[in-house]
Amino acid sequence: MYEVGDLIVYGRTGICEVTEITTLKMDGVPKDKLYYILRPVREKRGKVFTPVDNEKIVTRKVISKEEAEELIREIPQIEGLWIGSEKQREEKYKECMKSCKCAEWVRIIKTLYQRKMSRLKQGKKITATDERYLRMAEGNLYSELSIALGIPESGMEAYITNQINETEEPVLC
Repeated sequence: MYEVGDLIVYGRTGICEVTEITTLKMDGVPKDKLYYILRPVREKRGKVFTPVDNEKIVTRKVISKEEAEELIREIPQIEGLWIGSEKQREEKYKECMKSCKCAEWVRIIKTLYQRKMSRLKQGKKITATDERYLRMAEGNLYSELSIALGIPESGMEAYITNQINETEEPVLC
C-alpha cells in the first residue's frame, strides 16, 4: 500500500502523487472500500480515483536515484524490438507501455529511433504510430528519470547521452 505523498507510476497516466487515501461517498460504491486519489504530475488539476486493491492497472513506486543510474548504465545492453509486421509491432509497443517498466520504454525508444533514422535515409518520414509511441515512451522514461535524478525533464536526453558516452570503453584498433 502506498502512502500520501508517494510518487507512483500509474499505468498509462504516468507519474502521479498519492494525495489521499479514503473511501468514496458515492452511490453504488461500497462504504468500506479504500481508494487512492492521485494527482498526475503533468496535470496539476487532474485527479484519478482508483481502488487501493486495483489489479487491472500496473502501479509501482517511482524508481530510486540508484535504480535510475543503473538503468542508464544498462541502456547500451538493452535490445530493441525487432518485429516485421506493423500490426504485431504496435501490439508489442502497447504491451511494453502497459508494463510500466523503464527498460521496456528504453526498448521502444531504441527501436523507434533506429526505424526513424532508417526511414529518413530512404527519404521517408516516421509513421504517425511510431511517432506517437516514441513520444509516449520518451515522456514516461524522461519524467521518471527526471524525478529520480532531480534533473529537469528537458535535459534528460542530453544527460543520458552524456552518461552513456562517458561510460563506454574506447575501442582499440
